[in-house]
Formats: sequence, C-alpha cells, structure tokens
Amino acid sequence: MSLRKEKFFALAAIEFEGQSLDDLKIQWHNTLHDGMHGLCFCPYEEGQKPGDMLSEGQIRRRLEIIRPYTNWIRSFSCTEGNELIPRIAKELGMKTLVGAWLGNDPETNEAEIAELIQLANQGFVDVAAVGNEVMYRGDLTEEELLQFIYYTKEKIKGIPVGYVDAYYEFTERPAITDACDIILANCYPFWEGCDQDYSLLYMKDMYNRAKKAGNGKKVIITETGWPTKGTSLEGAYPSDINAIKYFINTQKWSREEDIEIFYFSSFDESWKVGDEGDVGAYWGLWDKYEQLKF
Repeated sequence: MSLRKEKFFALAAIEFEGQSLDDLKIQWHNTLHDGMHGLCFCPYEEGQKPGDMLSEGQIRRRLEIIRPYTNWIRSFSCTEGNELIPRIAKELGMKTLVGAWLGNDPETNEAEIAELIQLANQGFVDVAAVGNEVMYRGDLTEEELLQFIYYTKEKIKGIPVGYVDAYYEFTERPAITDACDIILANCYPFWEGCDQDYSLLYMKDMYNRAKKAGNGKKVIITETGWPTKGTSLEGAYPSDINAIKYFINTQKWSREEDIEIFYFSSFDESWKVGDEGDVGAYWGLWDKYEQLKF
C-alpha cells in the first residue's frame, strides 16, 4: 500500500482513536436519536421465519418501536402478512420502500407483484422494488426479471420502480439498470471482507460505482450494516465496537452528503443463520427481544 493511501485510510478511522467502548456507546445512542433516513424492517419474532404468517399486532408493535428514529422503512415482501407493513407504516406517518419478493416459485411471484401493484395504487408505496438480489441468487433469468419490472412499471404510475441488488450488478447488467427508474443498491463492505477501519471509504466507492452505472439516475443504498457477533470474513470482524463505529460513520456520511441509506437492520432475526451462518442473526440495532443493543 502506498504512503498516500495509508494516510488516507488513517484519516478515515481517526475519529474514534482513544475512545472507550462506553464512549462509543454514548455516541451510537446520540446518533440513533438524531434519526436516520431509512431502516430495513425485520418483522419476524423469535421462532418465526419466512413462510409464517405475520400478525398485525407484531408489525404495529415493531413499527412503533422504530418510528422515532427513522423517516422511511423498507419491507421485503407483499404476502404472508408483509402487505400490512406499508399500510401500518403510512398510518404512523412513515414513508415506504416496498419490495415484492421474487424467487423460483411462479405462483408466489405473481402474488407478490399483484399485491405490490395494489398497494402502490392505493397510496401505500413511495418507492416500489421489484425483487431483491434475484440475479445474485440466480432464482430468475435476466429476461424473466425484466418482464416483471416492465409489467410493474406499466401498472404503477407516478411512483419510481426499481430493483434491489448488489451495487456491482448494475454495472454488469445494463438492461436491468436501464429498466429501473431508480437504482437500489446493496452495499456491504463486511461481506467483501473489508476491515472496519476502511469500510466507509469502500462503501463510498460502491455507491459511486452504482451511481456511474445509473448514468444520472438517483441511487439509494437499500442495505448496509455490520454485525455485532458471529464468524469473521477475511478482514471483516463482527463485534460491538465495529458495529457501533460503522453505524456512526454511515449516518454521519448520510447526513453530510445527503445520501439516502436504509440501514440493515432493525431487529436481530435468528432464522437468518440458515442462509448466512451464525453472523446472520446479529445485524439489528435492536436485539431479538426488541431491546436496543447499546
């Protein structure tokens, strides 16, 4: 690494030099109370998982917990009770980025898209997301996804329609980028093994790559975060200190440069260990019992 890069990276981390964990917790708490643009909403209680029916009561309770801290919420599905999320959020005065979950089940996909369109046309959606990381998982072909995007755009008027995926997908799949009204990019330095000290710089690069691919289209960071526990990934280590620093830096950048970010995530969800390993259960600002971590 060049001396210039070393000095540049050092400047990114110097804000926290000499601070104790207690100092950082106070700064985290103050940052949270200052509010954030958006938060990814986790509706599943301990023992639940996708496929289980969500109740209005649990959705309302969890939305009321996070409402004082965020202007927007992001939901991931429009079925199995998830369709209640934007309805209740709007009632509580929040803005909504509502996603239709697309996978390899055609019947479910049709139901998700139909409900997204209905919610949008009833006024419960501010930004519509057709699918989340479908290309990354390989659940659909690019042509199949494009058909869903264009169909949804045809049925929804006056609301931006996009697709959520890792930032680099918008460079690698220009047809999808062209189809989107808005670029909805997931940016995770952790999942690319980045040391926390350099993570904000790395996320800025991710954002700028998505912005360049969008060629003038608005870019929203739809997911970013850092876990508090679990197995490390190369140079990325889950810990309270690293998660606190990442959250503070992310929100500071969001405010100073007017970057719209949906932080991942609201609550810890144990079911995610199946997809992501032990680290998957510890991304929340609140724990699985709905208590603030710090």
